[in-house]
Amino acid sequence: MPERTPTATELDAAQAAKRLSQSHLPITQRHYPDIEGCMLAFDFGEKRIGVAVGNTLMQMAHGLTTIAAEDNARKFSEIAALIEAWQPALLVVGHPTHLNGEAHAMTKLAEKFAQRLEGRFAIPVVMVDERLSSAEASQTLKAAGIHGRAQKPMLDQVAAQTILQSYLDARPRNPTAQES
Repeated sequence: MPERTPTATELDAAQAAKRLSQSHLPITQRHYPDIEGCMLAFDFGEKRIGVAVGNTLMQMAHGLTTIAAEDNARKFSEIAALIEAWQPALLVVGHPTHLNGEAHAMTKLAEKFAQRLEGRFAIPVVMVDERLSSAEASQTLKAAGIHGRAQKPMLDQVAAQTILQSYLDARPRNPTAQES
């Protein structure tokens, strides 16, 4: 007798159970290697939040937008619109630390932002080391011929792209995606 393939509902239930099993872990220690599909990434800042989009099929991230709202209500309203439009399976947030890995003021703010995302949108969130992502984003923009102040409107979303791409590069490849 051939092996039965699980239904989509059974797979969703299995993924939900796995997500719940990680909910006791601090947000900085959660990993969801089984989640496939669209992902949104955020480079959190107090003034601006860079946003990137990518997916596990193509294993590629792209800068999407920069949210430059002052108040949290407007920031989360813009994020809600992006989540509605893209329907991500996972949210990725950059985890800022000093070069030696020690926390600083932005570390706790980014962690709080990640927890708020998870609480508001009920989508799993992972945090990814973002050390040097802004420097790498600046180099990427320079290579594209964008220098100095002209980088400012794009820097945060390219940093988010760098964060998401590093997450996609580090996760196990889906064997069916490699066969295509």
